[in-house]
Amino acid sequence: MPEPSTSLPKLLEKIAEAFEKEHIPYMIISGQAVLLYGEPRLTKDIGITLGLDINELHRIRNIAIQIGLTLLVQNEEKFVRETMVLPTIHEPSGFRVDLIFSFSKYEQEALKRVNKIRIGSIDVCYASLEDVLIQKTISGRPRDIEDIKTMILKNPHFDIQYVDKWLQDFSQALNLDFIDQFKMIYDEIIKNDNK
Repeated sequence: MPEPSTSLPKLLEKIAEAFEKEHIPYMIISGQAVLLYGEPRLTKDIGITLGLDINELHRIRNIAIQIGLTLLVQNEEKFVRETMVLPTIHEPSGFRVDLIFSFSKYEQEALKRVNKIRIGSIDVCYASLEDVLIQKTISGRPRDIEDIKTMILKNPHFDIQYVDKWLQDFSQALNLDFIDQFKMIYDEIIKNDNK
């Protein structure tokens, strides 16, 4: 059992303080963001998109170590160049923390739309509901589809035009139909909600 000082809120607070001190834009994504907008579920992963590209790896590496994160790869430069992710773990709590470098137009826009949630003495930046819906639609795994459904049921009022705009851009860029996929999920929720 982790010590109270290594609980999730304390870890998130520590991460947020470090990025705020260094003026690094960031947002909590994936399962931790779903916990904010959807149903509670067990997840020991924290995904964090950073408003930096891989040229800042050494800076992020140093911050990760200061926070108390252990790097999970030997040759982090090569790994980050190939994946855009610096995988780490907070050993006292067992939480894996993936630090994701970004520089796309979409990610830069998403970082401007974060939802700040007060945890302890600091505001922690979470991806907006709309951006979590976009990311989950693109991922498209069965768990992601269920997450989308619960998030929309709990938060029926969201900026659907923003979601459609970015899904259309991703559909064109990746030659996949994310718009219809999202519309099917959304229509199913509306149909079931009206029964």
